[in-house]
Amino acid sequence: MSEALESKTAHSSLQAVNDALSQGMFVHVRKLLHDMPPCDIALLLESSPSKARSDIWQLIDPDFHGDVLEELSEDVRNGIVRLMLPEKLADALEDMDTDDLVETLSSLPDNVSQDVLRSMDEQDRHRAEAALSYGEDTAGFIMNTDTITLRPEVSVDVILRYLRLKGEIPENTDEFYVVNRNDKLVGTVAVTRLLTANPEAQVEELMNEDAIAIPVNMSDSEIAKMFERYNWVSAPVVDDERCLLGRITIDDVVDIIREDAEHSMMSMAGLDDEEDTFAPVLKSTQRRSIWLGVNLITALMAAAVSDMFEATLSQLAVLAILNTIVPSMGGVAGNQTLTLVIRGMALGHVNKGNANSLISKELAIGFFNGLIWAVLIASVIAIWKQDITLGAIIAFAMMINMVVAGVAGATLPMIMKRLKIDPALAGSVILTTVTDVIGIFAFLGTATLFLM
Repeated sequence: MSEALESKTAHSSLQAVNDALSQGMFVHVRKLLHDMPPCDIALLLESSPSKARSDIWQLIDPDFHGDVLEELSEDVRNGIVRLMLPEKLADALEDMDTDDLVETLSSLPDNVSQDVLRSMDEQDRHRAEAALSYGEDTAGFIMNTDTITLRPEVSVDVILRYLRLKGEIPENTDEFYVVNRNDKLVGTVAVTRLLTANPEAQVEELMNEDAIAIPVNMSDSEIAKMFERYNWVSAPVVDDERCLLGRITIDDVVDIIREDAEHSMMSMAGLDDEEDTFAPVLKSTQRRSIWLGVNLITALMAAAVSDMFEATLSQLAVLAILNTIVPSMGGVAGNQTLTLVIRGMALGHVNKGNANSLISKELAIGFFNGLIWAVLIASVIAIWKQDITLGAIIAFAMMINMVVAGVAGATLPMIMKRLKIDPALAGSVILTTVTDVIGIFAFLGTATLFLM
C-alpha cells in the first residue's frame, strides 16, 4: 500500500512539473524541483525530451546536482554533463560516495573525465584515481572507502565513546572491521553485539575471526551471488595481502542485479542497457541499424537454403505453405533452452562439471518434444492435405529440428562464454539461424527425396 502511494505521489509531482514547464512557470518549477527527492528529479529528466531536459537542469538547485547525476542512466548523464563546465561538474561530484563517483567518471568521455579530475581537490582526485585503477565491474571499482575500523585490543567502552563523539556512522553499517597495525583484516564485529556487550570487554573477545572477505579483483556478478548466498548487508574488500581497502554494501549489489537484468533484457533486442528512451533520432537509428543488419544477414542465410530447393517449391506449392512451421517450432523450443541455460550460468548453476549432464537432459527433452509434436503435426497434415507421405516428411523434419534446437540452445551459451561473447546479446540470433537453416533443409530436402 505504501509503495503504491509513493508511486502515485511521485507521478503527481512529475506531472505538476511538466504542466508548469509547458506554461512557462519557471519559478514555480524551481520550487517544485527543490521539494523533490533526487531520484524523482532523475526520473523526470529521463522521461523528458532533450530540449526540456536542458530547461529542467538549469532550474535544479546546484547543491542537488551531484545527487541527481548519480541517479541518472549513463546516456542521459552524459547528455547533462555536456551542459556543465568541468569546475562545476567537479563541485557536483565532490560529496559522492567513491563507488558512485567512479561510476560517473568512467561513463564520461576521456577528455571530460580528465578535465574533471584536474578540477578536483587532491583528496577526491586520489580516491577516484585509486578506484579507477581497478578493472571495471570488479570489487575495487564498486567499493566504498567509508569504513570504520577497530583494533583488537581496544575496549567496547572506548569504541562507544568514540562513536558518540563521531555522531554518525556510514549508511548500511551492520558490522565494524577489525584490523591489526598493518591494516590487515583480522575479523569483524557486528554492531548489535558491540551495543550489547560488556563495556569492559575487548574487541578481540567479540570479533568473528572467520569472516569472509571479498578479493578486490572479484567480478561484480560473483559478488552479487555471494551476497545472495550469505544474506550480507555489507562485506569487506581486501587485497592479496588481506589489507582492508573498503566495503561493498547491499545497495551496491541491488544496482548490480538491476543492471544485469536490464543488460540481459536489452541485449536480446540488440540495444544498450543504458539506452536513452528519448535519445536523438539519428543516434537511435544508428544503434538499431547494426542489429537489424545482423538479422538481415541471418535471414538471407535461411533464404539461401530455401533457394536450393526452388525447383521443388515451384512444383509443390503446398511445401511453401508449410515451410515456416518446422523452423518456427524449432526456434521457440531452442529459445526456451537458451533462456534457461543463460539464467543458469548467471546464477552459477552451470559449470564444466555438470555441462554434459545438462546437454544430455536437453537432448532428451528435444527428442520427446520432437516425438510429441511430430506425431501431432503428421496427423494434422495427413488429415488436412489427405497425404500421409507429406505428413511423415514434416514429422521427420520436426523431429530433427527439435533435437537440434535443444542441443544448440544448451551448447551455444557455453561456447560463446568461452569465446568471451555475451550469450544474451548474440545467442538468440545464432540459435534462430541454426533452427531456420536446419528446419528448412530437413523439410525441403526430405520432400525433394520422396516427392520429386
